[in-house]
Order: sequence, then C-alpha cells, then structure tokens
Amino acid sequence: MKTLLKIIGTIIVLILIYAVIAMLAFSKDYHYEKSVVINAPKEKVWQHTNSLQAYNTWDPFSKEIKNFSVTYSGAGDQLGNSYHWKGDDSEGEQSIAEIIPNEKLGTQLHFIQPFEGTAKSNIILTTEGSGTKVTWTIDNELNTMMKIMKPMMDSNMDKMFGQGLGDLKKLAEK
Repeated sequence: MKTLLKIIGTIIVLILIYAVIAMLAFSKDYHYEKSVVINAPKEKVWQHTNSLQAYNTWDPFSKEIKNFSVTYSGAGDQLGNSYHWKGDDSEGEQSIAEIIPNEKLGTQLHFIQPFEGTAKSNIILTTEGSGTKVTWTIDNELNTMMKIMKPMMDSNMDKMFGQGLGDLKKLAEK
C-alpha cells in the first residue's frame, strides 16, 4: 500500500512540476500550421477555399460539433462577411479579414463557448510544380492554463488540420 501511495504521490508531483514549467516556459503566442500539395491548379483549389461556405464543406471542426448550425452574414466571400456557429457546448464566429484571389483567405475567429478567445487563421495557396500547396495556419494567444494544454492542442490541431486538408484535397482533385 505504501508503494502505491508513493507512486501516486510521485505522479502528482511530476504533474505539478510540469504545470509550473509549462506556465513559466511556454510562450503565450501560439502558432500552428500544416500543408498539403494538391494535384490541381490554384484556380480550382481556390473554388473550395474562397468563401466561408466553401470552407465549411471541408472544415473538420464543424463536423466534430454535435447539433451544429450555422448562420451566414453576407455572401461569405467578401471582407467582413461572417458566420456564426452554435452546437452542443460550442459557439463562435468567423469573419473574413483578408482576401487575395487565388492566394489567400484570412479570417478572424471569435470563440464564445466553451472558452472565450480569439484567433487568426489563414489558408494560403502557392504553386508547387503542376499542383498547389495549401498551407493552413492558426495563431492565437494562450492564457496561463492553456499553456499547460499546449502539447494536447498541438496533437489535436495536427489531427484536425490533417483531416481538413485531406478532405480539401479529395474535393479539389475530383
């Protein structure tokens, strides 16, 4: 019994040490990006990334939300156009902050639930050989508690961005 208590105590101490180190050492600035090369010209890929409606056909995050509903403001392809999403335990808004046709869609995210926050996201298209390299980025600021979860966030972003870019690749290569 003493051995079990020592093991549990050691695990708790290690978790606390990690939490303190994470809070002090990890940067508050968070950046994640992932890329894929799609065997299609930029103009064809752009058709699937040029608006909020097009983005929502391959967006993996909305597929994870139960009872997901969306309300669009504007056509979804002009500066300032936005959409509001709501689902079980998730709510937020995404608006277009920058558009460079056939090159970049930049958006501003406002998370309402489960945590209040903001982030910037970009979908950047560049020619690579006879195809198109699509780079998806997200940048935000982490509060102290979120710094502790950074490794889990990286893992989740890798999974979700990989799924989304894979779905975009399938759509654009049809």
